[in-house]
Amino acid sequence: MTRPNPGPSLSSARTAPSIHVRAALTWLAIFPLVAIGITAMAPFTVGWDPVLRAFVLTLVVVPLAVYLVVPWLMRIYDQYLCASSIGVTKVCSRSGLTTGRGPRRKDQS
Repeated sequence: MTRPNPGPSLSSARTAPSIHVRAALTWLAIFPLVAIGITAMAPFTVGWDPVLRAFVLTLVVVPLAVYLVVPWLMRIYDQYLCASSIGVTKVCSRSGLTTGRGPRRKDQS
């Protein structure tokens, strides 16, 4: 037996940040990693071709940014949004936890 889709609920996780916010957070992750990586690699890669240097740098920077730094920045951004939502019951993280602020709905115990 299939159930009809009730649509989005008020307690579902919020939508993803705008493309502009994601671009800014990605840049905030990439720029320091590239700057540190270039500086750290400089003594070891003096005679290397620039394309090889870029290849090695991106082998390290991209996974660090994608799997560690960007998710960390997204969590910080989520916490910032939750802290700024005073007086409103709102889903604060992708885990579905609410802030507990604001009026309670009948279905909340």
